[in-house]
Amino acid sequence: MSDNTALIRRVYAALAAGDVQTVLDLFASDIHWVEAEGFPYGGLYIGPEQVLENVFAKLGTEWEGFAAVPSEYVAERDMVVAMGTYSGTYKATGKSFKTPMVHVWRVRDGSIVEFHQHTDTAVVLRSMQ
Repeated sequence: MSDNTALIRRVYAALAAGDVQTVLDLFASDIHWVEAEGFPYGGLYIGPEQVLENVFAKLGTEWEGFAAVPSEYVAERDMVVAMGTYSGTYKATGKSFKTPMVHVWRVRDGSIVEFHQHTDTAVVLRSMQ
């Protein structure tokens, strides 16, 4: 396993444990975090603070049991791709969802510099309606 893959595995382990600070500490100060267009928090966020405020805080307060669980990793040079499943229950509606996800990560000098999310946003949005 590459060092970059081990780093990304640490991200998912920390998220599963609710340890958001460890995840933020792995980010470069100017990380570019892209949530898919059409996703509830879609857009570009730059820096750990923007990711915390616009993504992690909302996932933590608006969802019950929101999870991103990778089942496979592919790595080449500075890129790690994680493929797996999203799931969760939207608190306001009580509706649950489960859908495939793909995350593309870029790592430089031991820090995460980019994240791009790919998923079926319609499945997620249906649970919010």
